[in-house]
Amino acid sequence: MATLRDTFHVNVEIPHPSPRERFYRRERASVPAARSFAREALADWGVRERAYDVVLCVSEIATNALVHGVPPGRGFLLRLLPLPYDGGVRVEVHDSGDGVPAVPQADVREPGEGGRGLLLVSELADKWGVGERDPGKFVWCEFAGSRPSSPGELGGPGGPTDDFVPLRESYL
Repeated sequence: MATLRDTFHVNVEIPHPSPRERFYRRERASVPAARSFAREALADWGVRERAYDVVLCVSEIATNALVHGVPPGRGFLLRLLPLPYDGGVRVEVHDSGDGVPAVPQADVREPGEGGRGLLLVSELADKWGVGERDPGKFVWCEFAGSRPSSPGELGGPGGPTDDFVPLRESYL
């Protein structure tokens, strides 16, 4: 006699979405292309929760890289990584420019065109930061997915820490 339990495969490996990355040249069309690439990756991974926030942050960080971080004749790398422990997403934008981006300290109600991108990122993302690379830097942000509910599961108490471990790869 077969039971419902007998029909499930116990040792079946559940595929995990692969990271995605794409290099963009220093041109105006790169930011909309980066947004489109991010939307496509999120849809392929089945990420619906906070997808709009992720795409907006991709747009803001890519714009900052293009305007402030990419020297003439260079480009930037957009890397999207699914977080295995909670179904979330990590965004990284690598560029070869100098300087360390920071959230502006000035009053954001002041008139002006720029200076609010990282403020948006800091409000929308669960975590964000800047890592060093040679040459340049990368700006990253993370968006948590649905967290496991029982203690001790991966991502819960006793799971991975919130400490950031920078990736030391050179692409640009």
